[in-house]
Amino acid sequence: MAMNYKVLGQSNPSATTATTLYTVPAATQTVVSTIAVCNQAASAGTYRIAIRPAGAALTASQYIAYDSAITANNTTFITIGVTLNATDVITVYASSATMSFSAYGSELS
Repeated sequence: MAMNYKVLGQSNPSATTATTLYTVPAATQTVVSTIAVCNQAASAGTYRIAIRPAGAALTASQYIAYDSAITANNTTFITIGVTLNATDVITVYASSATMSFSAYGSELS
């Protein structure tokens, strides 16, 4: 198995819209080491992050962060070490369009 360390996904989603940050490719497993949430606004906001196994519809049980607060002009780094299988999806949501998300980790294929 080959291991590739990489930026898994980056997104600046529209406000209050659930958006795919990363989908694990077919025949691949992934370890997400860190997710960064950057609030680029001069006001505080909130964000959500969910892990959707096999791309399932979004449900309450999938959230790893829900309406978590982030202060103005700040970045939160979530060191997580979550493991994902093929077709699993990371979904993000922000209270404003001034937040960006980045996922970093390793793909094994």
